[in-house]
Amino acid sequence: MNSTEIGSQAFQKVLGASDKAHYFLGQFNLKSQPFEILDILLVAILIYWVYLILHETRAMRILYGIVVLVIIMVLGRLLQLQALNFILTYVLAALVVAIPVVFQPELRAALERLGRTKFVGEFGGLKKDKLDDIVSEILSAIDFFAENKRGAIIVLTRQTGLRDIVSSGVRLDAEISKQLLITIFSPKTPLHDGAVIISGDKIIAANCWLPLIEQEFKYDLGTRHRAASGITTDTDAIVLVVSEETGKISLAVGGNLTTDLKTGQLKDFLTKMLQHKIEGVAS
Repeated sequence: MNSTEIGSQAFQKVLGASDKAHYFLGQFNLKSQPFEILDILLVAILIYWVYLILHETRAMRILYGIVVLVIIMVLGRLLQLQALNFILTYVLAALVVAIPVVFQPELRAALERLGRTKFVGEFGGLKKDKLDDIVSEILSAIDFFAENKRGAIIVLTRQTGLRDIVSSGVRLDAEISKQLLITIFSPKTPLHDGAVIISGDKIIAANCWLPLIEQEFKYDLGTRHRAASGITTDTDAIVLVVSEETGKISLAVGGNLTTDLKTGQLKDFLTKMLQHKIEGVAS
């Protein structure tokens, strides 16, 4: 088979693909099937949602690699490159098995986000005056911890439930107050070594253990900061951390850790985040 015949066959393949695409588009009939626009819209939203989840993650580069392999495989089919097709067929089959393993963190985050059924979190249902009082009590305790270089980690829940985390600690269901938080994180007390979970206007539990993240931090950041980053990677919780060594205040949201903050920077920011008016980390 000479180059002219190969080129002709490739051209016919391209025309065949074009005809199939034209046939597919010709099937849309809005008069007989008025929901086809909705069908297209839902598919577009699904694709965009997947893009948002994978955007700026390591999975995005892996996805680009898979797309490149698919394009090469399509070209191999069009040009009838038998050896290349044989190899890529098995490579893509292996990728189908490997994708759930490779994308495990992203898939877990996506399913967790999809499972958030509440439109308003525990804090979002509180009146503004009540929420302001709660934030003031928490930040007042944080100030005390920072001044006295007392280590502390406080988790503020939003839409994602943390029942498994709560069950790892001691249930309290107590009113939020500066005095109680200071007592919980007093050195050598039974509850000081874990995290406090706050939901709405209650301290739900203390001495709770959070998942750690495998990520390198500065030399002066320890286990509490890794735990804060870990819990916010998989949930929409907000975590406040005070370093026992330096007394510096840190904030973790969405897996991102902002360090060396002042409580004056945090009050308005926390209030808006707990009311779901903004997302992100403090600057």
